[in-house]
Amino acid sequence: MSGGRTKVADVDRSLYDFTKSEEGYERYEDGLTPDIVRSISAKKEEPEWMLEMRLRALDLYHGRDMATNWGPSIAGLDLDHISTYVSPKTKQAKDWNDVPKDIKDTFERLGIPEAERESLAGVGAQYDSEIVYHNMREEVAKQGVIYTTIEDALHDPTWEPVVHEYFGTLIPPTDHKFAALHYAVWSGGSFVYVPEGVTLDYPLQSYFRLNAQGAGQFEHTLIIVEPGADLHFIEGCSAPKYYEANLHAGAVELFVKDGARLRYSTIENWSKNMYNLNTKRATIGTDSKMEWVSGSFGSHVSYLYPTTILAGDRGSCEFTGITFAGATQDLDTGCKVILNGADTTASVNTKSISKDGGVNTFRSSVVVGRHADRARCTVSCQSLMLDNISRSDTIPAMDVRNSTAQVGHEATIGRISDDTVLYLMSRGCSEAEARTLVVNGFANPVSKELPMEYAVEMNNLIKLEMEGAIG
Repeated sequence: MSGGRTKVADVDRSLYDFTKSEEGYERYEDGLTPDIVRSISAKKEEPEWMLEMRLRALDLYHGRDMATNWGPSIAGLDLDHISTYVSPKTKQAKDWNDVPKDIKDTFERLGIPEAERESLAGVGAQYDSEIVYHNMREEVAKQGVIYTTIEDALHDPTWEPVVHEYFGTLIPPTDHKFAALHYAVWSGGSFVYVPEGVTLDYPLQSYFRLNAQGAGQFEHTLIIVEPGADLHFIEGCSAPKYYEANLHAGAVELFVKDGARLRYSTIENWSKNMYNLNTKRATIGTDSKMEWVSGSFGSHVSYLYPTTILAGDRGSCEFTGITFAGATQDLDTGCKVILNGADTTASVNTKSISKDGGVNTFRSSVVVGRHADRARCTVSCQSLMLDNISRSDTIPAMDVRNSTAQVGHEATIGRISDDTVLYLMSRGCSEAEARTLVVNGFANPVSKELPMEYAVEMNNLIKLEMEGAIG
C-alpha cells in the first residue's frame, strides 16, 4: 500500500500482537463507493431511513477536503486501500461456548470471559466489523436494562424508533469528514438503555478487537441513561501490529438525563500502525454527572477529544485521562467542555508521558455560555518526558461569555529527576524498575479511578511501554 506503512516500535506486546487467519472471512473490496455502502446496509437488513442516512453521509465525506492544518499528519492513511467491512462469518452468540474457537481464543487471551464472570453486568465483544458475542446478567435484564447491538435494536419494534430518534443527533454526519465516513460505513457497537431510577451494581463492557490487516473498524455506541439512573460503561480496544495502516473511526453518543450519572471508562491499546480518529460526545441534563476515565496507549496517530455538553443547571463533569506516546507515535488528545447551565462545574485532570521521540499534544476547549451563571471549570495538564528527543505540548482554548464564571488552566511539563532515580536505586531497584515506579506513580490518579482488573491492565501496559526506555 502506497504510503501506508509505519514503523512499529520494538516493544513486547505479545498479549495483544497475536493474529488470526482471515481464511473464510467475508471482506468487502477496498475503497468507498455507494455500492459498498448499499451492501453493508443490505447485509444488516436495515430500515430505509438508515440506508438514506448512510448515502447522505457518503456524499458528505466525498464533498469535504481532508484537513491539513490541524494536528498530526495522516498522509500515511490511504483510504483507497482500506476495507470498510470484514466479517468472520459467524452468528452472534449469547453462550461463550458457541463462539468459534479461534475468535474465542483471542478474547480468552485478553481476559474477557474471566472479567465477565468476576465483575461485569454484561459484555459485548466485537471482532473486526461484527459483534460475535453479547450477553447480560439475568438480574440486570429484569431491571429493564437494554444492552444489545444497534443492529438488533433496529430489528426490534420497541427500540427501532428510539434509535431513529437519537442516532446521529449528538454527533451529526456533518461534524467533520471522518464523522461522515463513520455514518456511511458504521458496523457493530452497542445500544444501552437504562430505565429511570435504575442503578447498575456492576459495569457493562464492550471490547473491540481489530484482527484484519489494512481494514477499518467503525462501531457506534449509543447510550441513554434515563432520569435518576446510574451506569458505569467500560470500553476496551486492541489490535495486533501490522506494517500496513489500519483505521479506527468509531462514534460514541451519550445521553444522560436529569439527575442521572454515567461513568465512561476506556483503555485503548491499539497497535502502532493504527490511525485512531474516534469521536465521543455526551450531553447531560439538570443535576446530572458525567465522568470520563481515559487511557490511550496505542496507535500511530490519534485524534481524540471527548466532549461534554452541560445543558442543564447544576450539572457536573469530570475528565481524567492519560496518554503514553512512544517511538513513531503522535497522539493529539484532550477534551472539550461546554457549560450552558447555571451553577455547572467541570474538572479536567490529564497526564501525558512521552519517550523515544513520541509526541503528545493535549488540547482543551472550555466554552462557557451566556446563561451559565456561576459556572466553574478547572483544567490541569501534567506532562512527563523520559528523554530529550520526545515532545509534549499543551494547547488550551477558553471561550467565556459570562462574567460570573470562574475558569482556570494549569500546565506543567517535566522530566524524571535523576535524584529520584538514584534514591530508588539505592533502595535496591534497578534503573528500569526505578523509572517504571516513577511513571506508575505519575499515572496513579488515572489507574485508581478504574476497577481493579483494568487498573492492573493499565499498569501492565505502562510496564511494557517502559521496556527499553532507558537511555
